Amino acid sequence: MEDPRARIAREPMHLRQTLAIAIATALNALDGFDVLSISFASPGIAKEWHVTRQALGVVLSMELIGMGLGAFLLGMLADRIGRRPTILGCLVVMASGMLAASFAQDVTMLSAFRLYTGLGIGGMLAATNAIVAECSNARRRNLAVAIMAGGYPIGAVVGGFIASQLLATTGHWQSVFQFGAAMTVCFIPLVLWLVPETIAFLLIRQPRGALEKINRTMVRQGREPLDLLPPLPEAKKGVALAQLFAPGVAGVSTALILAYFSHMMTFYFLMKWIPKIIVDMGYPAAAAGGVLVWANVGGATGSITLSILTQRFGVRPLVIGLMLGGAAAVAAFGQGLGTLEALSLAACLGGFFTNGATAGLYAVIAQSYPAELRAGGTGLVIGIGRAGAALGPIVAGALFEAHWPLSHVAGVMACGTLVGGLALSLLRYREADIA
Repeated sequence: MEDPRARIAREPMHLRQTLAIAIATALNALDGFDVLSISFASPGIAKEWHVTRQALGVVLSMELIGMGLGAFLLGMLADRIGRRPTILGCLVVMASGMLAASFAQDVTMLSAFRLYTGLGIGGMLAATNAIVAECSNARRRNLAVAIMAGGYPIGAVVGGFIASQLLATTGHWQSVFQFGAAMTVCFIPLVLWLVPETIAFLLIRQPRGALEKINRTMVRQGREPLDLLPPLPEAKKGVALAQLFAPGVAGVSTALILAYFSHMMTFYFLMKWIPKIIVDMGYPAAAAGGVLVWANVGGATGSITLSILTQRFGVRPLVIGLMLGGAAAVAAFGQGLGTLEALSLAACLGGFFTNGATAGLYAVIAQSYPAELRAGGTGLVIGIGRAGAALGPIVAGALFEAHWPLSHVAGVMACGTLVGGLALSLLRYREADIA
């Protein structure tokens, strides 16, 4: 009988596959709100606790550090125990971490809770990237991964409007985290109902009950069930970190890590510091949140544009072009344009280029690793790369504390995505089979 992975790659996508991808996209939207919730809350935190810019930069980076650890450790775990249980565990971590953050009494407690929340967010991203790649057919794979990545800014946009209303109504930054915790809990039954374990994972790892689970999914997708499982190749029984740096894979892993690391420095400087920069210019916190929302409107538009273009053009050159545009846009935002409308437009353009490039990077990562290494490879790249995400706000905070003007800080931080584009231009890979 034909390998079901080959059928999935070749045949049109079933509604069940589309629903699983839609849930993964919604989970990434949840990640988008959870990550940026601290940005929406940061002006209130700084005012209530009298936090310096340098200390605030550290707080803004804590969940990014957690995301790096979570993506690496839980991404490897997802290649061992499965994508679905990893996602469910990450949802529990995220919900409890968001709720705990609303009860923090000082910067140290808040930093610890954000670090913990980041563990769940990072693991979620690695697992959902693998699910989308393995549920898609070959024709729509890049499109599906880019759409999934586009959920991040959409979540930030929708969550941003809600957060702005909550802040305006309650006046308490804690309400932002409480809302995030409630929304996270709501996703647990949705995942249990609509997201089965992927067939690719079950065929590679073959846990107990694998045949029954595969056939249940196959029948729901209108496909013939299997009589028995194919043999499990000896080489694929374990997943080790060394495999991600084996000959033929090491160059790909290194280039992807450098590209992601550098780009994330720029991306999270923009997304984490926008509200505080705008407030320091004399605008109210609600207006600052509005500028961040526009940055994410641009980000969502960039992801959608990228996903459409991948149907006609190679994803890697598209990402390189977006990174070059992102470097220019971030530098332009740093010129401190005179009106709130001009700042919103500059932030929107910055979001368009930088988030479009991020969405494309996830597609490149997904197609660069075979299924047995996909979640682990994604976790490795994101895990190490998120150090750049954490470093971006910290470096910017230190430069601001040293009295660097905004234009100079933005110019330095824009160099990250420029370096990322150069690293990606050196990447050479053969698109992996999703099997």
